[in-house]
Amino acid sequence: MKFRRTTRFINSRGQSLVETALVIPVLILIALNVVNLAYFFVVAINLTGASRTSTLYSIMGSSTPSAAQLPAPGGPSSLLSVSYLTYQDMTGALWNPTGATVQICSPIIVSAGSGVNGTGTSQVANCSSCTNAGCSVVSGASVNPPVAADPEAPTFVLNQVSITYTFNTLIPGRIFNLPLQASPICNAGSCTLVRTALMRAMN
Repeated sequence: MKFRRTTRFINSRGQSLVETALVIPVLILIALNVVNLAYFFVVAINLTGASRTSTLYSIMGSSTPSAAQLPAPGGPSSLLSVSYLTYQDMTGALWNPTGATVQICSPIIVSAGSGVNGTGTSQVANCSSCTNAGCSVVSGASVNPPVAADPEAPTFVLNQVSITYTFNTLIPGRIFNLPLQASPICNAGSCTLVRTALMRAMN
């Protein structure tokens, strides 16, 4: 028994090719947007973890009897400093961790003879801004994001670590960054994330 190919079967084969040709660009567009969005979340998670770990270290130090005081903000080369720990946490997880700016607010930062500013319930910790080159004490409007007073100040003081990191998405182009373009922190394939962690310690 012989079967003949019908005209309907031949026409449907051509229709499938046309449908595939129309759908493939849309699927590629969705896949590349998903890749960029996933990378954005990977960076956000790593920055959040680094700021939390650094803030915990700033209030506890090494927690050994030999540690006479809490760790200083230091610089990226000071092995026992908060900024060194922060940059080490980001290394390997981020493309350029040395491009991040780390702001550390802690009572250990001595400025004008004291580690805190203000009195009574408005008392806040002094802050230091660290880059790959080193750290410098910041105050007033230079403290960004601003440090808050602890609800139980002056008995407690808030320690704060803020990381500001600007990065480019993996796949450049507006069409491949549609979900990120809707965010106010991303513009033309470049995103700036700020992650802050706060922990209180006895003053």
